[in-house]
Amino acid sequence: MKIWIDLTNSPHVNFFAGMIRELQRNHDVLLTCRPLANTVELLELNGFEHYVVGKHYGRSQVKKALGFGMRIFQLYFFLKKRGIDVAISHSSFYSPVVARLLGVRSIYLNDNEHAAGNLISFRFANIIMVPEFLDRGKVQKQGAKPEKIVSYPGVKEGVYLWQNAKNVKDHKPNSNSKKTIFIRPEPWTAQYYKGELNFMDDLIIGLKDVFKVILLPRGKVQESYYRQDRFRGITVPEKSISLTEIMAECDLFIGAGGTMTREAAVLGVPTISIYQDELLDVDRFLIRKGFMVHQPKPDSRFVISFMDSVEKRPPDKELLKKGREAYQLIKNILLDGSIVLQDN
Repeated sequence: MKIWIDLTNSPHVNFFAGMIRELQRNHDVLLTCRPLANTVELLELNGFEHYVVGKHYGRSQVKKALGFGMRIFQLYFFLKKRGIDVAISHSSFYSPVVARLLGVRSIYLNDNEHAAGNLISFRFANIIMVPEFLDRGKVQKQGAKPEKIVSYPGVKEGVYLWQNAKNVKDHKPNSNSKKTIFIRPEPWTAQYYKGELNFMDDLIIGLKDVFKVILLPRGKVQESYYRQDRFRGITVPEKSISLTEIMAECDLFIGAGGTMTREAAVLGVPTISIYQDELLDVDRFLIRKGFMVHQPKPDSRFVISFMDSVEKRPPDKELLKKGREAYQLIKNILLDGSIVLQDN
């Protein structure tokens, strides 16, 4: 079987990495991507052959709309003679549309009920897969037909974290070393993000003399911004770091986005979500269960106090167990085309 996976943002690489390696044993897997955030770097880090098709068009809604149509046709002409049998993606709004143009079955996964691209993707996809904690009513309001929807166990991050949680080794800093905080800034160019920009500057400056602060930028523009002199003292990696490396060294994760924040929470790292926009259903679930806290505008005193009150814990076994079940469900639907695999 020839399987096409379109990877439009860096979290999608981690999501599919284990599945890609397994599928490649018996199937032909073709990967396309666009150069957004750390997507291309992570594909290279994993050693995956891939094809860059199109580009990202920034925050302008007009450019996004024009760019959407342009990349649809770029993908279609790239793929039309490659004999694709099935398409699968997470949050690639292009994939279901291109799959329909190619006349092939498509599976579309998404855990963000605020993403406007769902309005298109839900209509074109053959199967829509969402985490169990996402309200199905919200999915249907965006145009998903009930018979298309499959709820998978747990949260998106569990789908892949169950495979590498055992590889995360907790570092043991000596008593004289500073604790390490990883910070993931807000998604400047994301369509769904309506919050403030650069609102963490004072917080970062306030933390850098107390802790070892490692900032994980979303692309070169953000990287350049945080290399200004006023941020001197924080570490901005010159290349992407693997999830395993991040979580092994991390004593606290502060995230203004979604995926990496939830990854840290599921893996037992003390986590502060400072997401500025309306929270997703999956975030509300993790906050309600105590996996992370939500504080949209923390100051350094809040962070220091939080650090003193929490400790790392083991990865959550229940969410990882559900993640393994979800992984198998997704793979079975991809390969067998069957939607009736469990009670949804």
